[in-house]
Amino acid sequence: MQKTIQPSFVKGSVTAPSSKSMTQRAIAAAMLCTGTSTLKNVSDCNDSLAALEMIQKLGAEIVPGGDEVTIMGGFLLRSQQLNCGESGLAMRMFAPIAALHRKEITFTGEGSLTKRPVGMIGEALTQLGAGFNSQNGLLPFSVNGPLQGGKATINGSVSSQLLTGLLMALPLAGNDSEVTVVNLKSKPYVSMTIKLLEDFGISVQNRNFESFLIPGNQKYIAREYTIEGDWSGAAFLLVAGAINGNLTAKGINQSSEQSDKAILDVLKMTGAQMKIDSDFVEIQKSELQAFSFDATECPDLFPPLAALAAYCKGTSNIQGVERLLHKESNRAVAIQQELSKLGIEVLIKDNVMSIKGGNVSEAFVYSHNDHRIAMMAAVMALGADGPVSIQDSECVAKSYPGFFADLEKLGAGIGESN
Repeated sequence: MQKTIQPSFVKGSVTAPSSKSMTQRAIAAAMLCTGTSTLKNVSDCNDSLAALEMIQKLGAEIVPGGDEVTIMGGFLLRSQQLNCGESGLAMRMFAPIAALHRKEITFTGEGSLTKRPVGMIGEALTQLGAGFNSQNGLLPFSVNGPLQGGKATINGSVSSQLLTGLLMALPLAGNDSEVTVVNLKSKPYVSMTIKLLEDFGISVQNRNFESFLIPGNQKYIAREYTIEGDWSGAAFLLVAGAINGNLTAKGINQSSEQSDKAILDVLKMTGAQMKIDSDFVEIQKSELQAFSFDATECPDLFPPLAALAAYCKGTSNIQGVERLLHKESNRAVAIQQELSKLGIEVLIKDNVMSIKGGNVSEAFVYSHNDHRIAMMAAVMALGADGPVSIQDSECVAKSYPGFFADLEKLGAGIGESN
């Protein structure tokens, strides 16, 4: 599917999508409970739907109700085949959880997920007493338990998602555990996990993000849980307002642990005119100055930051390129290629991406089947000198299915063709 976005001034208010990261974590926690949990403001993106399908196969009962889902916890295995879709979080989080079972469970996936390395999952699980098998270090792989607990050392330089899975599974192991993490990235996502675990009655001791003590034989407590808005999705809305708009993004919690809340810090650096309240941000078109920012802890901000940098006066520098290799695309290369088509110069040297602001031109761009690249191009189109067409735009459903509808609600001119 191809979307064509006309240069447009966007105006009005829109509610940020639900956090897919917190939705997936909450879905897993509800499955591990004894009893019934009600999750509110549930994301309906593809990654969340994949997680719901996985917990059904692992034994949970689900009663859907729009953005509210009732989950009756259960761990009686219905299927030994789990499809993660394209979700890296689902793959890395549910592997330790599935390893609590004695039976062998096979994980499969789709799209770019089939190219992501899985060796670190096996290294962690085998240290903790579970079995793991992968023929080529990629999907498919199988796990079998029971996960016993104990001591493990993992590398956190690629992602914190495996640590999230271990923190969620090990409280149900028969023994206490200590997980040591070397070079941990995305620490705010770990804080999100630990806060959610506390909300579901689980105790984890964080020793300065270097090691984690997890008592075994704990129990998850079923509850009602409201999932917060997504700062990753909101970042694109806020950048849209700064580029060519006057809008209010609602439903974003200023006290959130989400690392992508740092978009506010960058917007302040650029001089964007904003009003920030407890759960909304008002932002309007501004004269934007170049910025320098380290996105190592929040790599998902690279695409909206790239869109923002294109409209800044001067050259902006974004550090953390090494975090972009194993995303839905090689995101650094994708950003460079598509911004070049739009008339914006991007230089990548070592771990830094430099973007020289300028005039954004009309173009035909490719999403690389990467939801954030598609949203980046759409936001850049708002201030371009002509229409921007995005091939394979439907990939936004991975995290923000209503993205184009929200842009239209705000006044963007959008056409569609096959």
